[in-house]
Amino acid sequence: MEGAFRLGRFPLFALMVSFAMAALWGCGTSNRYAKTNKIYKRQVKAAAEQLAQPLPPPVPAPHIVYNPTADTLVITATEQPEKGPWVGTVHFNLRKPNYVVIHHTAQDSLEQTLHTFTVPHTQVSAHYVIGRNGEIYQMLNDYLRAWHAGAGKWGGVTDINSVSLGIELDNNGSEPFTEAQIFSLLGLLERLKTAYNIPAANFLAHGDIAPTRKSDPSAFFPWKRLADRGFGLWPDDHLVPPPENFNARDALRIIGYDLTDFDAAVAAFKRRYVPHDASPILTPEDLKILYNLYLRF
Repeated sequence: MEGAFRLGRFPLFALMVSFAMAALWGCGTSNRYAKTNKIYKRQVKAAAEQLAQPLPPPVPAPHIVYNPTADTLVITATEQPEKGPWVGTVHFNLRKPNYVVIHHTAQDSLEQTLHTFTVPHTQVSAHYVIGRNGEIYQMLNDYLRAWHAGAGKWGGVTDINSVSLGIELDNNGSEPFTEAQIFSLLGLLERLKTAYNIPAANFLAHGDIAPTRKSDPSAFFPWKRLADRGFGLWPDDHLVPPPENFNARDALRIIGYDLTDFDAAVAAFKRRYVPHDASPILTPEDLKILYNLYLRF
């Protein structure tokens, strides 16, 4: 009996130790980013105070008089008033995001990514990070401007950061995405699309908006699965050849791709819609896909 008691007591003791370790670890993780969370709140408060301040007074228009004798205009600058004519309108709200850009982290772990986004010198951030286990970390309020898109361009939009949300998936770029990640991503995208009425065509890859610099998310990313849920477009099952006068360059431009480097734009297009072929050459089948999407845009 004594031996049985000892055997029965050990699992209980081990369980108690495990709970204690988990509690300590949980406290450590909750406090690990306490310093950067404090900086975040301070910066948000400063931004709110800046928004509440009236703009500087405008420069008054100069006084212009025509001199018919000399056939010239006499321009006299008026004095700067002490206070400008600020009249606050009551009709406004926060800007809302209109695009979602999906990335892979290209780093070795979730911890490394969170560290990258919370140290001053990196100058990079995203709104959300999704770990391999599907856990979602929100790093920035949706209405704030993250630094995730860089010098990206899509159609006529040259400042993607100002109109988009950035989502990073913990993935080194050479491995499949986990089912837990994609499940969490789909749920997050559903919430964002509903909250901000984001069009299906505006769910983009980082490689779409920066084809000469970026390739994320990689060819492992399941774009068709997202498109089936309304996040991004996908070609129809039945495809027809384009007409003889079809211009692939114009089609890519109309879809949104930056054609500064045509081969890079083609590679980005194929990485998303023809992931098994990363070459910058448009085959007849590729042209069918491009034509189908061009018609939808």
